[in-house]
Amino acid sequence: MIVLRGFLVWLLLAFPAGAQQLSPQVLIVDTDRLFVETLYGRQIAADLAAQAAAVQAENDRIVQELTEEERSLTLRRSEMTPEAFRIAAEAFDAKVQDVRRVRDAKNLELQQASVERRARFEERVQGIVANIMLERGAAMVLEQRMVILSVRAANITDAAIARIDTELGNGTE
Repeated sequence: MIVLRGFLVWLLLAFPAGAQQLSPQVLIVDTDRLFVETLYGRQIAADLAAQAAAVQAENDRIVQELTEEERSLTLRRSEMTPEAFRIAAEAFDAKVQDVRRVRDAKNLELQQASVERRARFEERVQGIVANIMLERGAAMVLEQRMVILSVRAANITDAAIARIDTELGNGTE
């Protein structure tokens, strides 16, 4: 029985999409592919990568400066009174803590920008996917990750990618 069921599933999936005369009521889309493979999604990813690289370069520069400052303080220690060194060390520690807070805020800002850009992408793409759903007479669209088994004709990811590229391009308005 299991072999027969497996064979039937294989036959159903083996037919090319054009040979399937089904008009699925439920369509499937891979939203990760929409983001990764569309011009718009790639533009967002490139912009965010450039921002992340700039933040990282700035972080590297600051770390280098703080390392040099710490080294200088360590070298001057023998020339300082214990009280003067303690004051300088506390000031340096306070500076490091301030820098850390600012850097953490920058990283959080970058993460929020990523979430906002992805949400805006999904918002703009949703209408395109909805139009494909209506054109095909389907009742709903499910995310690929939620689907265990389907026929090829139900997956509209390639059509959605082509339509998004045509209608939105790289997303610049």
